[in-house]
Amino acid sequence: MNDDQNINATRMFNHQVTRREMLGQGTLGFASVALTTMLVDDGLLSATESASVLPNGPHLPARAKNIIFLFMSGAPGQADTWDPKPLLTKLEGQPVPESIAVNVPKIPRSGVDSALMASPFKFKKYGESGIEVSDLLPETARMVDDICVVRSMNHRIPVHGPGECVALTGSAIGDRPSMGAWMTYGLGSDSRNLPGFVVMLSNSSGPAPQRPGWGPGFLPSRYQGTLVDGKVGVPYTKMPKSYNRDKRTHQLDFIKWMNDKNLAKIGQDSELEARIASYELGYRMQSSAPEAFNLSTESKATRKLYGLDDKATAEFGGQCLIARRLIEKGVRCIQLRNGGWDAHGSLESNHLARSRATDRPIAALLEDLKQRGLLEETLVVWGGEFGRTPTCEANQKGKKRGRDHSPAGYTMWLAGGGVKGGQVIGSTDELGYVPVERPVSPSDMHATMLHALGLDQYKLTYKHNNRDEIPTNFGGEVIKEVFA
Repeated sequence: MNDDQNINATRMFNHQVTRREMLGQGTLGFASVALTTMLVDDGLLSATESASVLPNGPHLPARAKNIIFLFMSGAPGQADTWDPKPLLTKLEGQPVPESIAVNVPKIPRSGVDSALMASPFKFKKYGESGIEVSDLLPETARMVDDICVVRSMNHRIPVHGPGECVALTGSAIGDRPSMGAWMTYGLGSDSRNLPGFVVMLSNSSGPAPQRPGWGPGFLPSRYQGTLVDGKVGVPYTKMPKSYNRDKRTHQLDFIKWMNDKNLAKIGQDSELEARIASYELGYRMQSSAPEAFNLSTESKATRKLYGLDDKATAEFGGQCLIARRLIEKGVRCIQLRNGGWDAHGSLESNHLARSRATDRPIAALLEDLKQRGLLEETLVVWGGEFGRTPTCEANQKGKKRGRDHSPAGYTMWLAGGGVKGGQVIGSTDELGYVPVERPVSPSDMHATMLHALGLDQYKLTYKHNNRDEIPTNFGGEVIKEVFA
């Protein structure tokens, strides 16, 4: 660009647009929900006008305002955590009884021809509800009267990647929006200065994270999750040394002006609109994000509660504490992915290590939210992509015993957000292979999560390839007994 072009561009950039002109170009640069909120706050857009900009909204009374999904990647064994099976101890080393084997779906890796393996962990009853929980999870078990345990989850995908996509998007091939994307698409965010959907990863061992799990799919790109580092916070939000606030403002305003001019020529472009929104949000995060992720200001009591000074619990404990802080700041959806639960060998040492890292932080999160009056409006969900077989999968020497993948029957739980705690929904057979009471699919769980946030799965739609798509793909059944 030569000097004359620079002068003309600056003149055009400095032109003061009218409110009518600004709103007329709203589908270009002002598409983000976060910016819509800013316009309302600044008196430039009325609440009525803003309602037409938001794509959806609550369809029914919401029990929860926010959601935290504690995703245990690699798959915890249900018979070793939340679904006690004393018959496994009795039949240790024996084949699966024909009466049960005949009902096991013909899917790969079912282990139905292998010998049964007793859980190395003990179960006992907790709380007034008397729900049995493994001694792997003594801290979370203290909160069992606030937890609704669903023991009859099931699907048919026995592979980690596709299974994780099923758990987080509803589709095994990962071509659909994540649940977090749907939720922020439907409800926006209460946070002006932070992303509406935040994702944090911990323990990178085990199956690789599946990006569709926080991706936008066919939704506009601005609804994808923002992947952040729990130790340093949102990347690239620190002001460069050579910039001050005024310089940064002018730079970003000029970039936005150029992007808007480009959009005016090419028409709507989801990725470019998302980039414009990300610049705007990034600027606001430079002042708010560092504070949200700075845990040094927390009291000794809070650090102890979450296990921040214990090497085993520090990483996930820090993320759980950040999740609570983000909820307080209005972030709509938070996904904490803890990897490494894939126990094909050495199940005992594997699950001991993973529960050691997560049990105390999860209990602290529930307790902290409850004490602050936030659990009532925050839905907390725990679970993996599937469960593990009741049979043994040993290494070549037959010493390090583990379990294979078992999507046909596994456990998840919910707490807060209007959930009726201290109850168990559904059950599996005596070995934990398949549901025998109240089967629940991932789509059912997704429909239930959306329902808690006031979203009707059939009214939350987005036109894609000339079809009105819904979050649950083919629909799911809301688990109504979950709620009080």
